[in-house]
Amino acid sequence: MNILILANNDIGLYKFRKELLEELLKKNKVYFCVPYGEHVEKIKSLGCKYIKTEMDRRGINPFVDLKLVLRYDKIVKKLKPDLVITYTIKPNIYGSFICRLNKISCAVNITGLGTAFDRGGILKKIVVGMYKMACKKAKVIFFENSYNQKVFIDAGICEIERTKVLNGAGVNLVDYSYQEYPKNDNVKFLFVGRVMKEKGVDELFSAMEKLVGEGVKCSLDVVGPFEEDYESVLDKYEAEGWLKYHGYQEDVRPFIKQCDCFVLPSYHEGMANTNLESASMGRPLITSDIPGCKEAVIKGESGLLCEPKDINSLYEAMKKMAGLSRKEREEMGMKGHEYMLYKFDKRKVVSSTIKGMM
Repeated sequence: MNILILANNDIGLYKFRKELLEELLKKNKVYFCVPYGEHVEKIKSLGCKYIKTEMDRRGINPFVDLKLVLRYDKIVKKLKPDLVITYTIKPNIYGSFICRLNKISCAVNITGLGTAFDRGGILKKIVVGMYKMACKKAKVIFFENSYNQKVFIDAGICEIERTKVLNGAGVNLVDYSYQEYPKNDNVKFLFVGRVMKEKGVDELFSAMEKLVGEGVKCSLDVVGPFEEDYESVLDKYEAEGWLKYHGYQEDVRPFIKQCDCFVLPSYHEGMANTNLESASMGRPLITSDIPGCKEAVIKGESGLLCEPKDINSLYEAMKKMAGLSRKEREEMGMKGHEYMLYKFDKRKVVSSTIKGMM
């Protein structure tokens, strides 16, 4: 089979879908279509064929997006793939629409509902309408949590018979193996992700300010690229001494290994990979009590949940975590690791994915 993969970036495709690509390559020829990035060569080295495609990932200019639609149409007509696999909103909508027009089998992956569904209003109505039009003939629509699946079904985008819920992208239990719990003098909290409002960084910084102001011995490491302008804010907190910004890091494992607790107070997620990776390495979690985050936690046993967009709720969870003994936090991390072994093994997720679309 000829398989074409459409996504909006190379980083996620390589970091979270590498094992799926390797499995697909055993019996198929795989093409991938993303804007050029530093991970493209790594994906090519697996054996995939690259097709360069420019994309404005977050923009909503209809003329720019029309170019993407026409580009997808040209690629599909030339390649004539047996199956197209799509990830993220624009490839999902425009890619599956082109597949519908060309009568090509398509597997759509909903890795999160995104801002449009969260804010509602006219933008949500437009996106729902576009998804309805595009996904009408999709072979299967994958979701990373059952809530997202229900939203699509209730909105009339698809029928339950064409959907399948996966345990996120899963976690590679070898790459993110259990690591001995650190012996830090202060409690080291860690955030890994795009530095942007929707990841809950405003609430995280405010909660940390409150903890530090009360004399709680803790610090915060922030790892990830700027998605919005937070540079001056981070500079201020670094000058105060309780925050360290490390920028984008290719390998986040050394930071997870050295932290006492991973924190992700996100507003919405499909399935937060950073939660899975941190738990797999044996670190307790504090994350939002929302679909896409809460599934990674055995509440009160492997981590704590907080209300999204709620500074006080996050502060109370972080204060409680900081007040635990090292032994208690270590035991929480071990339970989280065991939970990953049981439920989120990437090998099982890859197997379920291939079974669902072949």
